[in-house]
Amino acid sequence: MNRCWIVAAFGTAIALAGCAQTAQDENTDVYKRSGNTINVTDRNELYNENGVPNGDDTPMNNFGYVRHQKSPILGDANGYNDMPSFNREQAADLISKLCTQLPGVNDVATLVTDEEVLVVYDADTKNRQQTADQVKKTALSVVPRYYHVYIADNPQLMKDIERFGLLDSNARNIDQLLDATIQRMLKYPQGKKLSDGENENGEMINETNDHLDRDFRDGTPRPTPAGR
Repeated sequence: MNRCWIVAAFGTAIALAGCAQTAQDENTDVYKRSGNTINVTDRNELYNENGVPNGDDTPMNNFGYVRHQKSPILGDANGYNDMPSFNREQAADLISKLCTQLPGVNDVATLVTDEEVLVVYDADTKNRQQTADQVKKTALSVVPRYYHVYIADNPQLMKDIERFGLLDSNARNIDQLLDATIQRMLKYPQGKKLSDGENENGEMINETNDHLDRDFRDGTPRPTPAGR
């Protein structure tokens, strides 16, 4: 009698466990791999890790969603001390690669400084202004929005920006040297004005940090001192 009762109880436990697992699999409000009951709306970045298959899905198609909360412990950095920084060389590499994918653009050299992007390229195109606009917008899509982009479709200027490759923001006379190079690049098509409040290079008219801008003021080139 006791043996029969034990067998029945064991069978019931197995059945209940199977039903619970089935319910968990069918319930889309529970994140199944965390070991905890987590609502999708609270932890979507975990639940939708691989995206929703739609028949034509790749990792590049997935949206990105991450939620952070400040630690309740006073002074706790919450791991933000290891926050990644902007890598200028990687940005320059990406801009050059992306620009070579544009129609007619064959060779691209890119310099990324602390506030500018200088792109020199060689292109076979009948519409220089359109190509310039595409190159400029490609560069703007990679760097932070406060950056200004200057371009030139003259491959002879590649050596002019290559010389800055081993320098940094603290190099002697770097501002004056960059300014002189940019002034030469501005003789070439820069594409369309970005908006009514921005010129072709992304310079905002009357922007807050306009006094820090070494190349333009209110969209107008600064006069070049004699002898530069």
